[in-house]
Amino acid sequence: MLAKVNSAAVVGLDAQIVDVEVDIAAGLPAMTIVGLPDAAVQEARERVRAAIRNSGCTFPMKRITVNLAPADLKKEGPAYDLPIAVGILISSEQLSTDVSQMLFLGELSLDGSVRHTHGILPMVALAKEKGLPTVFVPTADAREASLVEGLKTVAVNSLAELKSHLSGEALIADYHPESSLEAVPEMGRLAIDLAYIKGQEHVKRALEVAAAGGHNLVMSGPPGSGKTLLARSLPSILPKMTMDEALEVTKVYSVSGLLPSDTPLLTQRPFRSPHYTISHAGLVGGGRFPRPGEISLSHRGVLFLDEFPEFGHAVLEVLRQPLEDKVVTISRAQGSVTFPANFMMVGAMNPCPCGYYGDPVKECTCTSSMISRYQKRISGPLLDRIDIFVQVPRIEYEKLTEERMGESSEEARSRVERARSIQQQRFQGTKLTCNAEMTPVEVRDFCQVEAEAQSLLRAAMKQLTLSARAFHRILKLARTIADLAGATTINASHLAEALQYRPRSLMQ
Repeated sequence: MLAKVNSAAVVGLDAQIVDVEVDIAAGLPAMTIVGLPDAAVQEARERVRAAIRNSGCTFPMKRITVNLAPADLKKEGPAYDLPIAVGILISSEQLSTDVSQMLFLGELSLDGSVRHTHGILPMVALAKEKGLPTVFVPTADAREASLVEGLKTVAVNSLAELKSHLSGEALIADYHPESSLEAVPEMGRLAIDLAYIKGQEHVKRALEVAAAGGHNLVMSGPPGSGKTLLARSLPSILPKMTMDEALEVTKVYSVSGLLPSDTPLLTQRPFRSPHYTISHAGLVGGGRFPRPGEISLSHRGVLFLDEFPEFGHAVLEVLRQPLEDKVVTISRAQGSVTFPANFMMVGAMNPCPCGYYGDPVKECTCTSSMISRYQKRISGPLLDRIDIFVQVPRIEYEKLTEERMGESSEEARSRVERARSIQQQRFQGTKLTCNAEMTPVEVRDFCQVEAEAQSLLRAAMKQLTLSARAFHRILKLARTIADLAGATTINASHLAEALQYRPRSLMQ
């Protein structure tokens, strides 16, 4: 008898329906899985055999053929264990039920219990899209699956429990989450508060501008001046993610296998800080079955590159396209996948190899050629994609020891959220979410400069020899500064502040 069960495979961040076809015929006992399975899928033969026996069922001692269609799509992971087991039970007539409107996902233990599976969210979303009203998922993943509304989610503990449910002997109640998903704490409440960072008021202002418009930022200063601390405080002033953004981020982490078991929906903006020894594939993503890299894991959040010039030249250069296009495409012989990469890049660096170039207290020991080589580690095209460049000087003793607390992150965050709400109204009806995402078309429409500021912009273009990209980035940055001030047009003071964040050279 032939049985057909619905399952799904993850391709990039999207899912595709996989038909699990099981045929049992007379012959020597054997089980064959076809349809481009990887090693984990091939090993399902032993897991399924033991799970069926240990669940009180009979494993048929005949020739079993399992086909995973479409045959040209590579299958990976243990998520097909449960649908294969259900297919064998139906094909061997131990189970008689119509499963054509159901989707099955889950890995089986040898005792028949159902274990966690990666990529549940995109696969369940596909079930809704394809009109499959019922999904069977591991109990550990039920809360994640329940994020997709309009489906009947059934949390399965074991194969024996599922068999009893499908045969009508003991029904499993539909899964409904006990607590609200909105109760998950936000990243802003977990990050470092600006009030505890002494001094560096101009850097805090730069962070606020960057957060308000989603701009990229690089901080330069001597060791111990607070660059890393300031970067780690950035999530505390970023606006709360919308539900659509939260689902995008959750999907990336679900596919990567990094979604915490107790957090089905990520409401915290990601903050990723890879070490400078990271590989090209680790940053961008890749592998035989492409997986998201650090730039996609920081989607809708912050990618913090500490010791910025120490990253490999090739690694830094691959950032250029994602910074511009907000997506990254990984191509392999079998095809290509596209991952989202809409992140804020924050870099921290010393001004020279010893770290004390320009420091008023400690003398720099580097030669001019060493400093020049250090500067050239970051290319001009990459610097051209950075909106804000700010110096972080040494903190004086008086600042460190004063009792008065600085402005809290909550106050700065309220201003950032007001500016973001202005931008949401401005970009209503488009896919844009902040000023940094504007194209030249939106810059022309929304970045209106007052007459007296035009001469300032013209002079800056000549003196700083700015490229067309830098010209547009200055206007976008000035638009954010104007939004923070509640102004409808860009005036000379907004433009002057935006221009001061452009470096004349990397070490000035």
